[in-house]
Amino acid sequence: MIECFGISKQAFYKRLKAHARKEQQEQLLFEMVRDCRKKISQRTGGRKLYNLLQTQMQQQNIHIGRDKFFRFLRAHNLLVPRTKRHFITTNSKHQFYKYKNLIKDKAPTRSEQLWVSDITYIKTEKGNSFLALVTDAYSKQIMGYKLASHMRTSLCTDALAMAIKNRKYPNMKLIHHSDRGIQYCNPAYTSFAELNNITLSMTQQYDPYENAVAERINRTLKYEFGLKRTIKNVTLAKKIIKRAVAIYNTKRPHFSLNLQTPKFVHSNQGIEYRSYKMNKENLELLTF
Repeated sequence: MIECFGISKQAFYKRLKAHARKEQQEQLLFEMVRDCRKKISQRTGGRKLYNLLQTQMQQQNIHIGRDKFFRFLRAHNLLVPRTKRHFITTNSKHQFYKYKNLIKDKAPTRSEQLWVSDITYIKTEKGNSFLALVTDAYSKQIMGYKLASHMRTSLCTDALAMAIKNRKYPNMKLIHHSDRGIQYCNPAYTSFAELNNITLSMTQQYDPYENAVAERINRTLKYEFGLKRTIKNVTLAKKIIKRAVAIYNTKRPHFSLNLQTPKFVHSNQGIEYRSYKMNKENLELLTF
C-alpha cells in the first residue's frame, strides 16, 4: 500500500515519526504559553511570550521563528483579542486652578523625575469602584495606588501618599503630571503635593498622548490582569489589585524598558526612555 503512493517504507515511517514529534512539540509549546500567562498575565502578547520562552524552547529542542510562533498562537486561538475602553472618569468642568503642562514634548531621564497619575473604574457586583494610580514615567513602576467606592479627592491623596512613602530618591526634584480632573485640581490635593516638594503639571486639552503613560498603565492592569471583568466585591478587588501591581512591577517585561521589569529599571537606571507619543523625534529631555 505504501509503494502505491511512490514512497518507500523507510520514508513513510520517517514522516510518521516527524509528525508525531511535531505534535509533541506543539503540545509542549502550548503548555509553556499557558504556564507563562498563568504566572504573569492571560493577556501577555505574542512578542513578549516569544522572548520569555526562548530558554525553555531551547531546552526542549524546539526551533521556531517569531512568524511561525505567531502562526502557532493563531492556530490554537491563543492570540490576545482587541478590546475597547468606554468609561470616562475625568471631570474637568470645575473652577479650581488648572496648572500648566510642564512636560509637553519632554522626556524623563531618570526615576522619580516625573510621576503620572490617573483614575480608572473597576466593576463589582455592587457597582463601580475606582482605582487611583501614581506611576513613575521613566521606570513605569507603580509607586502608589488606592481603590475605593468613590471618586473623592481622598482617593487620589491616599494613592499619592503611598507613592511618597515608596520613594527611593526622596531628595531629587519631582514633577507630578495628571489630567485636569477635579480631584487633582482640588486644593486639598495640590497643597498635599506641594508640601512634599512636588511640582504640579497638568494636561491642557483632551489629547491621550498628553498623559499616555498613565492611560497605558490603566489599560494594562485592566486587560492583562483580570480587572476588566466584574469582580464579586471590593475586598476581592483589592486582593486582585495588590497581586496585579506586584506582578506588574516585578515580573512583567516592558518593550519600552528593553524587556526589563519596572522595579529593575527603577533601581538600575540608564535605559533610554521610549515615549508612547507618535512624534518621538521632537521630544526634549527634562533638564533637572
